This record gives sequence, C-alpha cells and structure tokens, in this order.
Amino acid sequence: MPDFSPATLRRHYEHAATGKPAGEEFYNLLRDYAGQDALVLGYKAASEAIKARDVSMLSKLTYVQQAAHTFDQAVGLDPRNAEIRFLRFSIESNLPAFLGLSQHVGEDKAFLLNAALQHPGSGLDTEAFETVRGFLVDRGHVSADEAQRLAQVKE
Repeated sequence: MPDFSPATLRRHYEHAATGKPAGEEFYNLLRDYAGQDALVLGYKAASEAIKARDVSMLSKLTYVQQAAHTFDQAVGLDPRNAEIRFLRFSIESNLPAFLGLSQHVGEDKAFLLNAALQHPGSGLDTEAFETVRGFLVDRGHVSADEAQRLAQVKE
C-alpha cells in the first residue's frame, strides 16, 4: 500500500517540480487512487497537472481538465482545507489565462492569506504553513504590506 501521508505527498510534489522523471513518479503514485481522502485527492489533482507539463501538446489540455475536476472533488470534500487550496492555487496561478481554468486564483489567494495570518490556527501544520507563506511572498502573490504581516506570524 502506498504511503499517502501528508509529509510523503509534499516531498513528491516538491520533487516533481525538478523534471519529467520525478513528475512521472508522482503521477504514477496517485494515478489509481480512488479513495475519498480530500487531501490525497488534492495531491492527485496536482500530479495530473504536473503530468500535463510533461506530455505532448495534444494531451496537455486533457490532463489539465482532469486536474481541475479532481481539484473540484477535493475542495468539495473539504472546502476549509488550506493545503488543498494551496495546491489548487499553486497550479492555477501558473496556467495560461486563455485556458479559462484559473477561476479560483483570487478566491484561493484570499483564503490562503487569511489562513496564514491566523496561523497556528490556520489548519496548516508548520511545514505546510512555511510552504504557503514562502510561495505567497517569494512568488509575489501578496503586497509588500501583506508580506510584512506574514513575516510577523510565528511558526
């Protein structure tokens, strides 16, 4: 039975960004997951989106659409889960706008900023909080004032 613990899934997600072999490994880990654990489904959706990065132009849209569907399932099961919202935000904020599949970016950004500012009451463990805060600040998704407020939040 595969290890679907949050820590393991995070490692696979981070590693998948390094290139096609790691992306393929991440996708293969979750491809056949048919359970209803919202967080695992969130990572499955992320793996589908990463798979889109590594396939032919003809197949990209299929994987991106599947990822959007899986994200809808995951968020529907646990709409207050900040880690799932982070995964969807990190994927959607990198999609080309013309695809029309980035409709949750503003909503998820606001949700994540609010959650991070409430940490440790955010529902995120320390590792996930650090990842979310780093992504929001380092990628320029928040204003200078918001970044300063996030920097003051204790881990």
